[in-house]
Amino acid sequence: MFSLWPQTGPRAWFERFASVVTAAGFSPSSHDPVLFVHTSPHGRTLLLLYVDYMIITGDDPEYIAFVKARLRDQFLMTDLGPLRYFLGIEVSSTFDGFYISQEKYMQDLLARTALGDERTIETPMELNVKLQPTDGDPLSDLTHYRHLVRSLVYLAVTCLDISYPVHILSQFVSAPTTVHYSHLLRVLRYLRGTITRRLFFPRSSSLQLQCYSDATWASDPSDRRSLSAYCVFLGGSLIAWKTKKQTTISRSSVEAELHAMALLTAEVTWLWW
Repeated sequence: MFSLWPQTGPRAWFERFASVVTAAGFSPSSHDPVLFVHTSPHGRTLLLLYVDYMIITGDDPEYIAFVKARLRDQFLMTDLGPLRYFLGIEVSSTFDGFYISQEKYMQDLLARTALGDERTIETPMELNVKLQPTDGDPLSDLTHYRHLVRSLVYLAVTCLDISYPVHILSQFVSAPTTVHYSHLLRVLRYLRGTITRRLFFPRSSSLQLQCYSDATWASDPSDRRSLSAYCVFLGGSLIAWKTKKQTTISRSSVEAELHAMALLTAEVTWLWW
């Protein structure tokens, strides 16, 4: 991973950066303008640009060294070494593959919350719970609830098991109540008991996509709308997941399932191309 310091405006700087890496042999991805790809008999190299950081990975160490030298000639750049920690996400490499987690981010969140006890809970939300805006008494401190929900949304980057409860609790950020807050604390206690869990991406894995979708039917008592959910595996690696309320009211469970499948199909089409 590398840190870059632009010397001009963002657009002009990116155009210059793109011209340099293209001259070095990279080709820009047709799906993401900040992803560049180089393929040779020695393997494939990927270059990902994120704000003022750059990540290079691939199977050709000689070519990676060549690209680093070319970039140093053109830009102020610091080599941060192998990717281990980036934007609150921890990455560890083993012989078998890669692990990603947000353990430190989770520990910091639990420390700021100060739950007051050491209890843990086995599930992030009770089964078949249906929260409504009128449940409980309004909270006096809306900022704290909103801060916790925002933090949990970011934790869902690696903790897909909280995707559903976070989706539900985020619907009440405009006017949270004591009941909503108690369910929020339940998610935090669940995280405390699962803090060491990580996502694993094996080195040896097929490139076959496996997709799963599901849906509730009329699960929101306030508007009768259903939820769609899906997850996508590339071989043995979980690469995408989502929980989303459907935009229309489904008149049957079959219709709700079809909406979920349509959402998944759009995601797979994007991943495939």
